[in-house]
Amino acid sequence: MAGKVLAPAISLVLVVGVVIGVVAIVQSPKAETNSSGNLKTTNRAVTALCQDSDDPKLCHNVLSSANSSDPKDYIVTVVKTSMDSVIKAFNMSDKLTVEHGNSSQGMKMALDDCKDLLEAAMHDLEASGVLVKESNIEDVTDRSAELKNWLGAVVAYQQSCLDGFNTDGEKKVQEQLQSGSLDNVGKLTGLALDVVSGISKVLQSLDLNLSLKPASRRLLDVDQDGYPTWLSAADRKLLSQDGVLPHATVAKDGSGQFKSITDAINSYPKNHQGRFIIYVKAGIYDEYILVDKKKLNLLIYGDGPTKTIITGRKNFAEGTKTMRTATFSTVADDFMAKSIAFENTAGAAGHQAVALRVQGDRSVFFDCAMRGYQDTLYAHAHRHFYRNCEISGTIDFIFGYATTLIQNSKILVRKPESNQQNIVVADGTQQKNMPTGIVVQNCEITADPTLFPDRLTVKTYLARPWKAFSRAVFIENVIGDLIQPEGYIPWNPATEPNTQDCYFAEFGNSGPGSVANARAPFSKGLISKDEAAKFTAEPWLQASTWLPATGIPFDAGFTKA
Repeated sequence: MAGKVLAPAISLVLVVGVVIGVVAIVQSPKAETNSSGNLKTTNRAVTALCQDSDDPKLCHNVLSSANSSDPKDYIVTVVKTSMDSVIKAFNMSDKLTVEHGNSSQGMKMALDDCKDLLEAAMHDLEASGVLVKESNIEDVTDRSAELKNWLGAVVAYQQSCLDGFNTDGEKKVQEQLQSGSLDNVGKLTGLALDVVSGISKVLQSLDLNLSLKPASRRLLDVDQDGYPTWLSAADRKLLSQDGVLPHATVAKDGSGQFKSITDAINSYPKNHQGRFIIYVKAGIYDEYILVDKKKLNLLIYGDGPTKTIITGRKNFAEGTKTMRTATFSTVADDFMAKSIAFENTAGAAGHQAVALRVQGDRSVFFDCAMRGYQDTLYAHAHRHFYRNCEISGTIDFIFGYATTLIQNSKILVRKPESNQQNIVVADGTQQKNMPTGIVVQNCEITADPTLFPDRLTVKTYLARPWKAFSRAVFIENVIGDLIQPEGYIPWNPATEPNTQDCYFAEFGNSGPGSVANARAPFSKGLISKDEAAKFTAEPWLQASTWLPATGIPFDAGFTKA
């Protein structure tokens, strides 16, 4: 028994030890004076920030402790408070693992996943703290999208932790974790998002009229192939594959350095700089793959999504937690995949069965296929871009908590079980100021051959609201006649509809399924061009700050309007 307790206790000490440094980074000195003038300034700033908060009392309690006339200190304060809540949640999950981790395999998976997710949350809060500490208020404001990206991911991890508890026994432990710490993680990180979103109000309340300009960006001039004109020859070759030697080659027949993709990924050198390129020759690779957070800037390319296929069949129906069903998972930043298929062959009877899970920031998929049924593509956290892809499934088959843009792709709806209906998108935006959601632009949404004969009798919807502020936007797509006239349905009509604050909207679509005059009353229906522009690549993903460097073609704005 003592041996079983020791390992979690050690991990707890290590993590708290690491995070002490993080908290030290984001702490800021208090104002030296407590004069009435400074107090009035603080009160004005706090009032400006808290007037739109969902919990004004919590907002005032947290921000008043800043006692500062420096607007940046309010962000410092909420980031630190959020970090404290995550540390507490991690410690509680560690304690619950000791107490309940051996009660069932499902319980162990859920608690282990929580610890991994909370460590990821600490990493993103650390990045937020460093950004704020090393920047002046103008820079912080200019980079607010970056801050919101990290903070939004923290909420994603908090929610994902809660998602992992399914059985009655697991729910009891979930309640302890939720009431004891995870609820506070959500509330305080939501407050941090509110503060970052409302920082301009603080500047106005303090009469600070800064000339805030967007971060410097290079112009998006593109050539006839859609690549940025300033893109280097070396980066162009990464996309064309001409003349670029991969660092590792994978081949089933032994003609490469490795026979498995996992072995090739594990050959990634410590402290590698620049792109690490892996070429996967044609073949069916039956393996479960995780790209860990240390393997940055990894590019994996194959011989095409009909030739290079990564396959698996883990599924929820057979006892695996949804997050762990993924055939391929990547949590590293700046990951790229090209000309590969990711599939989960569990079928509709397997229920949740993820083909691809993407967690790392600035992840890109080009000319890829994601094939599955329920929960095919798990866009888990941060910013993702998918171009020229094929995504197939049945129920909620594009889902998650990320800021996702899918362009110029084919969305194929498959035939579900006889008692099921199809839903394309299920977004998990939980807080009103999370910068997250799923945008589908210039794609074709249609029935695959298995559904086509029954497409008018099997009900198919564009989206349903997984969480309270669920966001799904459809722009310039060709939508087939398989989509029901109402377009959208509640999550759970009886107990958890999530329809009050969701945002489902359409602009510039065509095809028989695009007729929006009978859409569900809780949807926005058709929106204006100005409103739709907010969800194009540049404002939605801050595209020009990172996408051109990948060499992947993309449309920064509208493609047709």
